Amino acid sequence: MKVIICGAGQVGFNIARYLSREENDVTLIDTEPRLIEQISDTLDVQGVVGYASHPDVLEQAGARDADLLIAVTHYDEVNMVACQVAHALFEVPRRIARVRSQSYLQRGYAELFNRQNMAIDEIISPEIEVARAIAYRLGIPGAFDAIPLCDGRITLVGLRCDEDCPVIDTPLRQLTELFPDLAMSVVAIRRGERDIVPSAEDQMLVGDEVYFVADTRHLKRALAAFGHEEPEARRLIVVGGGNIGTFLAEILEQESPGVEIKLIEINRQRAERVARLLPGSVVIQGDALDPEILAEANVKATETIVAVSNDDEVNILASLLAERHGCKRSIALINKPVYGSLIGQLGIDAVVSPRAITVSTILQHVRRGRIRSVHSVGDGLGEIIEVDALPTSALVGRPLREAKLPPGVLIGAILRGDSMIVPRGDSVIKPEDRVVMFAIAKSVPLIEKMFSVKLEFF
Repeated sequence: MKVIICGAGQVGFNIARYLSREENDVTLIDTEPRLIEQISDTLDVQGVVGYASHPDVLEQAGARDADLLIAVTHYDEVNMVACQVAHALFEVPRRIARVRSQSYLQRGYAELFNRQNMAIDEIISPEIEVARAIAYRLGIPGAFDAIPLCDGRITLVGLRCDEDCPVIDTPLRQLTELFPDLAMSVVAIRRGERDIVPSAEDQMLVGDEVYFVADTRHLKRALAAFGHEEPEARRLIVVGGGNIGTFLAEILEQESPGVEIKLIEINRQRAERVARLLPGSVVIQGDALDPEILAEANVKATETIVAVSNDDEVNILASLLAERHGCKRSIALINKPVYGSLIGQLGIDAVVSPRAITVSTILQHVRRGRIRSVHSVGDGLGEIIEVDALPTSALVGRPLREAKLPPGVLIGAILRGDSMIVPRGDSVIKPEDRVVMFAIAKSVPLIEKMFSVKLEFF
């Protein structure tokens, strides 16, 4: 597949990294020669210096033969025009654009993006996606990551194994014996710098980051099996009244009316605007690093602080200060990857990466075959993939012990109707089953081939 990516920032770079590792033909466009040179030296991609919205630059990038254009520059207007030019002049079949400004995304302007007007197939709004991800994660206390799969019937959960975890040093094959009626399957383990696609004999150790899939109806029991029985937070502090903080509070007001929300925003004008938008929340104008402001927000009685300001350092420090003053749990938004490795040592419970969420959302619209969704896991650990099993698939109709899976691939769950089946050696995948798989990046193209009938985009 030939893909053009407009914008060589963190999102563009990581999309290029994923797609190039899967042997796609990738070309990156950016106005900064240094970035293009650096990325061309790092990844197996081509680079073009110029404005992505200019027809001659798109033509130089190979737009006449491209299958997909992904526009993720820092400017909404450039992204939109690049998609329009790719459609009108080069007939690129599929176009995806990142759009941040909420003015373009208001419900009354929904007709702006269609083939007759602005020819964009998929609009990605990072702020909305991040707010949704945080809201979902808040409903699963104890987890540092949580992703709904199979229309919410299965959930992927990432959590850390603490010293009091009941299943420490237990071979995974024994989990079924310990919890025979619990629909849960461990699909990946990160142990320090080592990433593990586990076998039945592998064990979980203290400090491991473990990813498992579970029937959503069994989620509380699955969390309890790992020693996490924390109640859902009913009192929250949100730091930052930008788009993410505002969207998050709006989602919680609508979907969790019993949750008490206090939002701290340092800018007075923005705080006043947010207060008008959030009638069910308390908006405090002030600095979240000021102990008096935290006291005004009653941080001692707060169960979770969610720091989503535009400043990584503020988010980290606000989380640490809140926990020092009695807050039980912290979630911090981090844009700079360099901070990621420090968070666990500092004591912050969970990190939200807008880059990782945006990349994961875009990848869902890129895959081919009968793949329903793809989510990047653990910032490079691998991908969780949801596929439909068709009669022609090589995995259908035979016991899984006879299946020749690519290296680094693990089947985590089979959804048949509304029931999740934990895969065993004698399990047989049937047509129309939904299969949830974990795969390292280089094996994703092989999965696409296994479940493809013809090349098509979803």
